[in-house]
Amino acid sequence: MKIVKGFRISSNENYQLNIINVMKHAIRNFSRQEIVSRKMDGSMHRYTYKDSYNRMERLANALNSIGVKVGDRVGVLAWNHYQHFEIYYGLPGTGAVMVSLNLRLSSQDLTYVVNHSGASFIIVDEDLIPIAESIMFSCKKVKGYIIITEKDLSEIDTKLNPCYSYEQLLNNASLHYNWPYLDENSAYAACYTTGTTGKPKGVYYSHRNAYIQTIVFAAQFSMTVEDVVLQLVPMFHVLGWSKPLAGAYAGSKMVFAGKWSLEDLEDLTNIMVQEEVTVSGAVPAVLMAMLEFIRKLDKKPDLSNTRLICGGSEPPIALMRGFWDETGGEIIHSYGSTEAMAITTLNFFKPWLRKELSEQELWDLKKKQGTIAPGLDVKIIDEDFNNLPFDGKSSGEILLRGPWITQNYYNAPMTKDKFTEDGYFRTGDAGTLDSEGYLKITDRLKDVIKSGGEWISSIDMENVLVSHPGVLESAVIGIPHPRWDERPLALIVLREEYKSITKDDLKKHLSTSFAKWQLPNKILFVDSLPRTSVGKLDKKVMRAEFNETYSSD
Repeated sequence: MKIVKGFRISSNENYQLNIINVMKHAIRNFSRQEIVSRKMDGSMHRYTYKDSYNRMERLANALNSIGVKVGDRVGVLAWNHYQHFEIYYGLPGTGAVMVSLNLRLSSQDLTYVVNHSGASFIIVDEDLIPIAESIMFSCKKVKGYIIITEKDLSEIDTKLNPCYSYEQLLNNASLHYNWPYLDENSAYAACYTTGTTGKPKGVYYSHRNAYIQTIVFAAQFSMTVEDVVLQLVPMFHVLGWSKPLAGAYAGSKMVFAGKWSLEDLEDLTNIMVQEEVTVSGAVPAVLMAMLEFIRKLDKKPDLSNTRLICGGSEPPIALMRGFWDETGGEIIHSYGSTEAMAITTLNFFKPWLRKELSEQELWDLKKKQGTIAPGLDVKIIDEDFNNLPFDGKSSGEILLRGPWITQNYYNAPMTKDKFTEDGYFRTGDAGTLDSEGYLKITDRLKDVIKSGGEWISSIDMENVLVSHPGVLESAVIGIPHPRWDERPLALIVLREEYKSITKDDLKKHLSTSFAKWQLPNKILFVDSLPRTSVGKLDKKVMRAEFNETYSSD
């Protein structure tokens, strides 16, 4: 892409956007703001921004003392807690690179990520030591392990060697640190994709990428010092959807959920009420489970001041409306990816649309992913790379370009076809953009069902199925068919109290939204649906299991 240089002036173009400045400015303006972290025993650790920053300085000195240098990559295998927040700033502030390690990856994929990134040290939570031990002999370049624990190292039985105590390193380190003035295009962090095909691919974010995205996200989501941010999204997943950065930039109170699972929904719901959480987020599967828990409570929590960002896949209307009706909490649809730093769109109602649309039309609008974040370019292309109009009807592949959209995968030359010569990232998602600027994902290109020359959206069909009161979860996949190329197959998890529902009941429900030829040939009831390490439906596994379903039709 050609850059045209205009009339040059003496601007401060050499001022570098370093992420550590987000925290330096936060402790200048909000030093007494609280940071709360749920510990392993369920108790809450509390301290302030200033306390956290002091530990970040100690961490930086500690890392330098064991040999971490500018440009080194350091893996982080940890839950959502205050130490992880310290690492978000203290580690990259030294000029080293934070490599987020997805603790749900297989040992084989995790080994690949550590070796591909060239990580020289790994910071690991005590209860995650077995994961680190499972890859240690295959990761020859790792020089040492830093264990986050409240115990003395002598009390920990581990094969990791050499190992250091996170807390002891900080206790022994000097308080003040002279942060280097880094080139803003230096790498801040790396996240690896967890796609269902091939090896994980490395996406490296520069300090400039992360800084600009932080400002835009905080501004677009209207985050302020009055907000209380609950970090539910794993901090190893696309920078925790940027909330640890945007929250600090805005001076918000930060609440970290610690180690949690769907078994901890009561505890997490109580935290949302007790800490007066106003901002959080999760994938639909987590919010659906939380809604199911809340529905069984006699006294519903009041979440009327809470905004819940939901991404990863499209949240069904039944989920968004259910949260609103039960708690007053608003689920805000978002769209993003590892390559686009999570928050690419947010769905807010425009004032004129509030006046013009009916209540049902507004709920239908919430199904769309939202408007594109300021600063990003977008276009929709057909199979011949022609630009499609923004008419809300013309569906094609979504391409994105902007100051935090990646332009390549790290050390992966075979993936160049995912990026265009003029700087766009090919998302692999099919969608439309309407005249108001709202993006609607119609499907992943690989998940679109092509039947008899026509396309059927699996996402739309899944959401209609979930709108039935008896359906807890649904997945729709395209299965090879000898006559029609592909035909839809619906996999359904029923609610316990609706086990008497029949396949004909669900086909009748679908027929209100889909033509007869679009309806799935078969509907199968299953106990559960396979998911990826980040909670998305794993349709690759489903297609493999049910690939022969229509072979004899």
